[in-house]
Amino acid sequence: MAVSPKKTSKAKRDMRRSHHALKATGLSVCPSCGAPKRPHRICLECGVYGDKQVLNAGEEVVANAE
Repeated sequence: MAVSPKKTSKAKRDMRRSHHALKATGLSVCPSCGAPKRPHRICLECGVYGDKQVLNAGEEVVANAE
């Protein structure tokens, strides 16, 4: 029996999906305390963002409190 001309081979299918893998999140180092943090976000250890103290020490971060 003949193979359909529209059949996508496993190699072509897998080449298309080669960019679908999950990437690890990049981490940067907090300039004030040296703890690892996500870039462009508040440091959860010391509460500093850039050069400003945004959170007080010991304050808990609440995301989307509804």
